[in-house]
Amino acid sequence: MRHKEPTFSIGVEEEYLLVDKETRDLCAEPPESIMEECEKRLRGQVSPEFMRAQIEIGTRVCHSIDGVRQDLARLRGTIVEVTGKHGLAPVAASTHPWARWLDQKHTERERYESLSAEMQAAARRLLICGMHVHVGIEDDELRIDLMNQFSYFLPHLLALSCSSPFWEGEDTGLKSYRLTVFDALPRTGLPERFASFAEYRRHVGVLINAGLIQDATKIWWDMRPSDRYPTLEMRVTDVCTRLDDALTIAALTVCILRMLYRLRCDNRRWRLYSPMLLMENRWRAMRYGFDEGLIDLAKGEIVPTDSLVDELIDIVSRDAEELGCLADVEHARDILDGGTSAHRQLKAYETALAGGASESDAFKAVVDLLIDDTARTE
Repeated sequence: MRHKEPTFSIGVEEEYLLVDKETRDLCAEPPESIMEECEKRLRGQVSPEFMRAQIEIGTRVCHSIDGVRQDLARLRGTIVEVTGKHGLAPVAASTHPWARWLDQKHTERERYESLSAEMQAAARRLLICGMHVHVGIEDDELRIDLMNQFSYFLPHLLALSCSSPFWEGEDTGLKSYRLTVFDALPRTGLPERFASFAEYRRHVGVLINAGLIQDATKIWWDMRPSDRYPTLEMRVTDVCTRLDDALTIAALTVCILRMLYRLRCDNRRWRLYSPMLLMENRWRAMRYGFDEGLIDLAKGEIVPTDSLVDELIDIVSRDAEELGCLADVEHARDILDGGTSAHRQLKAYETALAGGASESDAFKAVVDLLIDDTARTE
């Protein structure tokens, strides 16, 4: 059965940390007027997050990556402007270099109170930020089928997005430490596989009927069918500090989905691999970013990430041209050349130490880098 072609609309959600520009530490209690002004200016496109030191934005429903660029630049710029009036700045990074979760306060909303009460310290440690990309796939059955196949590419996207090498004043040795924190929650990690949308809903129904969750928004897989919109939601990636990098992640996400749909229309599909093997690549992306390559599961061997990225760009180039975002997809090579946010943070830290800075000042240099890169929207 051939499904009606999806719209492949795009929506991006980003979470930011709010830092004091003088101390570079997190602002545990930002003024309420910040959220009030942001809500007034952004009209439903901004919301508080679990921690008070966080803020979340979401683009409108866009029909091109250029549309995402314009809206995301406007949203970032507004948050920079409003917080700047109070001596604060947003940083688009998945962790802060030294802030301790025990020193933070969570937002006083019923949703967050409930999460904290149920998950206890596993939730209270969520001093992390992510980036989510929604792609319009209106047919229920098609969403499930494409989600099953897309899992293969989740580690590739993670490897290009890493921005969390530090945690509570420690170089963790990982490029994406964020997921080690998030994975402590239930219903996280790679998405389950389902034969149909009805099977997916039956499994969700077991959890709802047992009183464990209220709805499917409490399922936090790396990719999931959205419970609010007719979209597939990619959730595995760290938040990208630079706008151009974020647009590449969004462009690759929509182009991969369009490629998989195109294969389906030709009675072909991407091979499904064992979750064990996919998890190995997920771990490699967390640990190394793109530095040590990923397993090419068709070959059964580790392949340099630049080769895999070249192959991926080639596979989706037709779709990127159709969607008008080939340059954004090809920017993935620039990420490999210049490094992810995690690479740049580590370099700033090591350069400061080599220049005689104290460890404290070296961490402040990292935050300065994050502030500058987040604010660069042109």
